[in-house]
Amino acid sequence: MPHASLVFDARTDERRATLVEAAYTAIKDAIRNGVFPPGFQGSELEIAERLGMSRTPVHQAIIQLQGEGMVELRAKRGVIISALSPVDMREVYDVIIALEGMAAVLICERPEAERETICRRLEAENAKVAEALSRDDLGQWADHDAAFHALLVEAAGNGRLERIAKVNIDQSYRARRLTLKLRSKPTQSVVEHQAIIDGLRNGDAAAACQAAQDHKIKARDLIVDVLERYDMRHL
Repeated sequence: MPHASLVFDARTDERRATLVEAAYTAIKDAIRNGVFPPGFQGSELEIAERLGMSRTPVHQAIIQLQGEGMVELRAKRGVIISALSPVDMREVYDVIIALEGMAAVLICERPEAERETICRRLEAENAKVAEALSRDDLGQWADHDAAFHALLVEAAGNGRLERIAKVNIDQSYRARRLTLKLRSKPTQSVVEHQAIIDGLRNGDAAAACQAAQDHKIKARDLIVDVLERYDMRHL
């Protein structure tokens, strides 16, 4: 029978991990949605109070976010929300392009039955993308589009690839939301998503990879062009 103190320690560690995860998610969402905009500067205590959380898990979450490039910790200045330039955003998208292409290749290596299950899940999400576009709800379109790409990466079954992709997708979120109303309606996204799905369903790694990468290259070029045209230097 486990020693009582060991059981207590395990439960304490689990509770602490849960609090850190909650703080990490809350801070990241606040950054993504502009509650803490680029260049925002504040103490860990101030951030904890604004989020209604205790300082310790917030501190640990901030260290994690610093490793992902979303915040900076500076002596005597506290926490600073990192700003991204158009050049940064191009680099972020270059990473996403490579990773989503590889995700498509890995999915194509799965047995046909598994690929079909993945394709049906992707098609269900793509239907939500199409429905949001039909209502001209660009906010919902952005959310379902992000869910489609998250599912594509997750379905590859490579944890390292998924972690790297997630960091870069989070970095790109601010630019995508900020430019939604400054670019043309993304009417081709549904068709381009379906091209990815078709490649996956057929087990055609070259076609699926090409479709996934072409789709993101188009998104990269469009967003970077808008950022540069409107002189958005700090996101």
